[in-house]
Amino acid sequence: MYLLFILLFPLALGSYLLIAKPKNAFVISLTGSIIEAIIVAYVLIQSSQSANAIAISYPWIPEAGLSFSLWVDGINGILIGLTGLLIPFIIGSTANTDRANNPVYQGLILTMQTALLGSFLAKDAFLFYFFFEASLLPIYFLSAQFGGENRISITFKFFVYTLFGSLFLLIGLIYVYLRTPGAVGSADIDVLVETARSLPATSQNYLFLAFFIAFAIKMPIFPFHTWQPDTYTTSPAQGSMLLGGIMLKMGTYGVIRLVLPMFPLGMITWGTTVTILSVIGIIYGSIIAIQQKDAKRLIAYSSFAHVGLMSAGILTGSLAGIQGALYQMLSHGINIVGLFFIIEIIERRTKTRELAQLGGITQASYMLSVAFVVLSLGSVALPLTNGFIGEFLLLKSVFDQDMWIGIIAGITIILGAVYTLRLIQKSMFGNVSRITKEFEDLTSAEKMVLVPLVILVLVGGIFPQTVLNYSAESVEKLTQLLN
Repeated sequence: MYLLFILLFPLALGSYLLIAKPKNAFVISLTGSIIEAIIVAYVLIQSSQSANAIAISYPWIPEAGLSFSLWVDGINGILIGLTGLLIPFIIGSTANTDRANNPVYQGLILTMQTALLGSFLAKDAFLFYFFFEASLLPIYFLSAQFGGENRISITFKFFVYTLFGSLFLLIGLIYVYLRTPGAVGSADIDVLVETARSLPATSQNYLFLAFFIAFAIKMPIFPFHTWQPDTYTTSPAQGSMLLGGIMLKMGTYGVIRLVLPMFPLGMITWGTTVTILSVIGIIYGSIIAIQQKDAKRLIAYSSFAHVGLMSAGILTGSLAGIQGALYQMLSHGINIVGLFFIIEIIERRTKTRELAQLGGITQASYMLSVAFVVLSLGSVALPLTNGFIGEFLLLKSVFDQDMWIGIIAGITIILGAVYTLRLIQKSMFGNVSRITKEFEDLTSAEKMVLVPLVILVLVGGIFPQTVLNYSAESVEKLTQLLN
């Protein structure tokens, strides 16, 4: 029943905010998200103590072999935990803004949480697809209603682009589902995996492409990324946090959970090609990030570069690659939420995100500068920060598979340092500009968001073993299947 609670509670609370429109929406949504986080933590603790995955299943469409089945194991538990952890920070970041007590804004965030959790919890493949698609609706309305300039056209492009890509996933799922054993068939992920692995090479090759395109758009990786920079930049800060912090992980999770185990022959045919595309995305995204003048757009391109490395590591199918990707998903989510929040704080006070107009903020808010530096260095994978653990494992996995691809992927460390240090220098240090000379220090509410995120960056870099141990058994089972 706890699995049903963590799935449906945000939806119920979000629906109440959207329908009843209470005046104290911020208190309701923040309190609800904290309760949700506590229950999620309890479920993860229980799953860590169980040798098997925690699961529930109810008939959904029994005539078609579809069930409302949910599960938690060491792989999706990381992402369920990430979602439960970040939503209170995302909601908390609205404090003292005109959106804090906007019930529509808060309701959309909470309904988005249910869609995200549903995609991670689902054990039935069509239930996964339902939540995979359902996540588009709240983020579309959040960005289209509360976003910046050209928000309608940019958000519509994002919606159509990702919806079109998802059709490939649906076609592929139906094809495999129709070949499952039994008169009724089954959409259970384990059954689909077993069925897909028995298909001939030609079928696996086409299915690999169908599934991977859908997930590559969601992540995104090169060349399916064209929607991402504009959408991240135009969305409101909390929309960008949801997109970069959690939603892109639906794509990387899909590759781990479905693509790798289902299509081993497709991996043999296309694995090197999509790995090269992922590495191209790392270099391309980093170079474009270096050239950006808008701080939020710079972070958007840096996120694109990071996800390219996650994809390359996952595609190795190795223990280090998958473990590194899971840890990096967690770290990247924490870092990107903190960075987008800091950019929003700067924009709220100065009315600009242009790096040329900023500078000297350290002199007005030392704590903001410290938080920005720590989160940025976590993003660039400095040792003893959370980003280092995942990035080291990912680079090791790519290097072990192909030395030259690994060397090229490793360039991301240098390029990442270049655009990160440029961002810090242009915004935090140097001379005080005309618009930053009266920059206000952090409020108590802003500190309550940033301080825990900074602590998580450091704790994640010093004590990674708790997370790695949690996912180790499930990842080992997966890699044994792949080998």
